[in-house]
Amino acid sequence: MIPKRRASVVLLVVVVIGLDSSAREPMKRPPATPVVEGKTVRARDLGIPFEGTPGKFNAITDVPGVEVGYTTLISGEGKLEVGKGPVRTGVTAILSRGHASLNDPVYAGFFSLNGNGEMTGTAWVDESGFLEGPIIITNTHSVGQHGSMRADFSKARSSSRTRIALE
Repeated sequence: MIPKRRASVVLLVVVVIGLDSSAREPMKRPPATPVVEGKTVRARDLGIPFEGTPGKFNAITDVPGVEVGYTTLISGEGKLEVGKGPVRTGVTAILSRGHASLNDPVYAGFFSLNGNGEMTGTAWVDESGFLEGPIIITNTHSVGQHGSMRADFSKARSSSRTRIALE
């Protein structure tokens, strides 16, 4: 009985070591973008069919009326010191119909590809089917702050266009 128990323990140790050694380590840098003859590989380049024809830049900004703004922050080097850096972050804001149509909601839906990350506002989209204001894309740790800024943006826009006298 002892040899059988020993074999089970050895098998368990081998499995644990195998799983541990195949565990994904944090990436030191993002993987290189695949290129073909010096250009970025697009889904169409790989033979994946899509309806329609790409615009001039093959980008969301090719869609008439869509406005996109972004900021990337890169600051500091060395070991991370909370509150000091280094900093590697950014934010992208998309106005589906541009500034002129901020008061006009757009039909919306959402899809969570892998269940990771944070999506603020999906309850409203699920309930109403509409999106009002900008779409903001950022890192998981900044979602709350950007959600608050989006609410402030919407509040400032509504208060500047609607004045109610309380007399």
